[in-house]
Amino acid sequence: MLYPVKLKFLGTRGEIEARTRRHRMHSSLLVSYRGADVMIDCGLDWLGKFERLNPDAIVLTHAHPDHSWGLRNGAPCPVFAPEKTWQTLTNCRVEDRHLINERTPTKICGITFEAFPVEHSIRAPAVAYRITGGRACIFYGPDLLFIHDRAAALKDVGLYIGDGATLTRSFVRKRGNRLIGHAPVRTQLGWCAKTSVPRAMITHCGSEIVAGDERAIEKTIGAIARDKGIEAQIAHDRMELALR
Repeated sequence: MLYPVKLKFLGTRGEIEARTRRHRMHSSLLVSYRGADVMIDCGLDWLGKFERLNPDAIVLTHAHPDHSWGLRNGAPCPVFAPEKTWQTLTNCRVEDRHLINERTPTKICGITFEAFPVEHSIRAPAVAYRITGGRACIFYGPDLLFIHDRAAALKDVGLYIGDGATLTRSFVRKRGNRLIGHAPVRTQLGWCAKTSVPRAMITHCGSEIVAGDERAIEKTIGAIARDKGIEAQIAHDRMELALR
């Protein structure tokens, strides 16, 4: 029997002031497979709230407040993160800590996570995850400027879930000899087209989406995606998908 991988977008809002009913909570994804639930990221919005979800495990992409500070008071389950995230995350009392080594597939509750380093922040180094369960393969990168070893990260991926901080304008800053920030949606859709990823979802939505005309913006994203031969849409809080 082929079990589906179920995805639920628990939150889709970036670290911005604006919020709506569709984008109320900080970005977080619940991945469910064969009865197990793994929560990816637990931002400050989730402080005192995520426990009702009763996840079997939590996986972190990085230590920014909108991705990890919901764990300030600890967690009722194991928490997995790369070493650089644990080194940065000094204000969260997590007792059951586990290490995810970059570029090493790690099985968590029957789901395989492979952490790929991404450029985003110097102070809070980030990763994105290649996630597999059964035949389903998903890439989740809610905060990124570019992906190291992108070809390997996106090989055979059926669904790309990416950063919605900006649609087409540059959101890049320079710190010393390093670039930080966010890749525009247009650029990420180009990555998908070049690596034959057929479908993309946009999460971690910035003010352009949350405070703007979302229907018009989604039409724009859809048109950009179609020109590249792929499908794309904006995710919203509580959206659910099943992949096989």
